[in-house]
Amino acid sequence: MRVYIGMPTSQFSPIQSEVGKITNYNVFNQSNGPLFTQLTNTFSAPGIEASAESGAAAAGSFYALTTNNTLLPNNQNLLLQIINAAGSGRTLRISNISGGATAAATLVVYSGGTVTVGSTPVPVNTLLGSTNTSVVTTRQNTGTLGGAFTSLLSLPLTAGMFRMNFNGSIIVPPGQTLSISLGVGNQTAAINLFWWEF
Repeated sequence: MRVYIGMPTSQFSPIQSEVGKITNYNVFNQSNGPLFTQLTNTFSAPGIEASAESGAAAAGSFYALTTNNTLLPNNQNLLLQIINAAGSGRTLRISNISGGATAAATLVVYSGGTVTVGSTPVPVNTLLGSTNTSVVTTRQNTGTLGGAFTSLLSLPLTAGMFRMNFNGSIIVPPGQTLSISLGVGNQTAAINLFWWEF
């Protein structure tokens, strides 16, 4: 026979009863179940997770810029440039660059450079119907990038489509320029640039 010294068992019953009424899930997952099968201590389930790009788009601060499909002359590149003027008050964060080429090509992304103005495509706000506009100045042309520049990355491409995700890891503050070159010629090519700004 075992003898226990202390509070009578009957005094624990109200405590056990109240513990049974707690509705929150256990803080720790069961050892025989997959991790994080339930969210803990939440008002509602399931939880919703969104990317920075999604939040910027919902706020009307996410932009798209395209060259459209462009026929490249012999030995020339498709050039696309965005300039964030000094004093703009906004910083650009590059989300991704996508596009395609009908033949093997090289894609190069630069900091700086000069593009002779051929056209000035207008950035489109991805929150359709928004009146918010981008602060950038744009330039598009075919040819060769001039001026002073630094290569950020160079990527050889086969014919077809491409996409590079940066998720905001390339940042263009006021007073800085981002240039993109795709080529060389005798083919049709396109560049699409996506970014958000705050």
